[in-house]
Amino acid sequence: MTSIALCTINNTARPIARLCQVSRAAHGTADFHSYSTLRKRAFLPGGKWSFIRAGTRRMSHASPGRISLGRYGKGVFLAAGAAAVTGVLTAGVSHFQRAEMATKVSTVEEEEGDIRERCKSFMSLPVTDIRVLEQRKDAMSARMEMLIMETQAAFCKALEEVDGGAFKVDRWSRKEGGGGISCVMQDGKVYEKAGVNVSVVFGNLTEEAAKQMRSRGKVLKGKDGKLPFCAMGVSSVIHPKNPHIPTVHFNYRYFEIEEADGTKQWWFGGGTDLTPVYVDLEDATHFHKTLKKACDKHHPKYYPDFKKWCDNYFYIRHRAETRGIGGIFFDDLDSPNQEEAFNFVKSCAKTVVPCYLPIVYKHLNDSFTPEQKDWQQVRRGRYVEFNLVYDRGVKFGLATPGSRIESILMSLPLTARWEYMHEPTKGSKEAEMLEVLRNPKEWI
Repeated sequence: MTSIALCTINNTARPIARLCQVSRAAHGTADFHSYSTLRKRAFLPGGKWSFIRAGTRRMSHASPGRISLGRYGKGVFLAAGAAAVTGVLTAGVSHFQRAEMATKVSTVEEEEGDIRERCKSFMSLPVTDIRVLEQRKDAMSARMEMLIMETQAAFCKALEEVDGGAFKVDRWSRKEGGGGISCVMQDGKVYEKAGVNVSVVFGNLTEEAAKQMRSRGKVLKGKDGKLPFCAMGVSSVIHPKNPHIPTVHFNYRYFEIEEADGTKQWWFGGGTDLTPVYVDLEDATHFHKTLKKACDKHHPKYYPDFKKWCDNYFYIRHRAETRGIGGIFFDDLDSPNQEEAFNFVKSCAKTVVPCYLPIVYKHLNDSFTPEQKDWQQVRRGRYVEFNLVYDRGVKFGLATPGSRIESILMSLPLTARWEYMHEPTKGSKEAEMLEVLRNPKEWI
């Protein structure tokens, strides 16, 4: 996965930190029309849903791990990312209606509000002390940390809603500076392994890490051989059990380097990409349309350029095939200015829930054969090959002292398969998938 030092980076839909008044208007749905199929299939394993009473979600900090939630009051609900629930949830709601509401997208832009209030919705306290964040609330590093924490919480809660399980929240620190929060769910009902990680790290770049950056054209001038840096991001990789539900990866990050004269270089990077096991035109169209809509708000060239970059980046050269069907990918984004670059990253991050969750619900109860499961395992082997051989973030993380290896390798699936000289049967669905991977196409 394309993460940053300490391996965690990226963003989702509308931040869940704010308590929002219930409204029957001003909400739209993700552009995904396969609801006739969804009606038949969209319910959790075991046929159970966890319904909450609509109202005010009062929260209080408990243990240093996950933040505890208090009772619900009246008239307000918590908007969980761009997948904000758009109505009162009661036990009388049908499975289909519940699934549809879980993928509704708010059209209202979230404003950056009170930091202490926003922190109450996180999976854990931020890496940086809240008082420091409040003092530096206008600094880009503080704003980005809040964004990635909100992204982590929004996506984790959306995934928990589907699976019925809970993420293990694991805080870690780095003696060289900073730390992170790793949220991992293993062997759930829907997900074999799901990880959503945040890292906020700082210190001095190693020569190996600086060399990687200079190879991309960065001009870095250190003082006494030192290059102070600050890096942060959110990253997620989701490996479902059902081969008809694609793997998804997203990663959004921010980097600052202080040079010898005290000036700072900064840039953003990230993207979201989909790795299905079988070709589903409707899924691919929905996924790419959602990303394109976010990109088009900022520049008409962003989607075509970053889609092409994604296809080129997630390319397994020794196999002559892409890892999946792409999405968007960008790096070293430092224009037109910091504010506009940050706003673009926010827009992309808000698409994570609506571009992926409708696909999950659609295929939630698709049946599959042992042969289809074997094909999924073979494709996962390719996923592992890319991440360990080519991924820029993994390589950077492994080259950074104090990196948390468990978080860096969170992107790897629990299981994978390597068959000697494997080639799918000509004319099969597996062969169709391989053809797409060898010859990337335009989906919209």
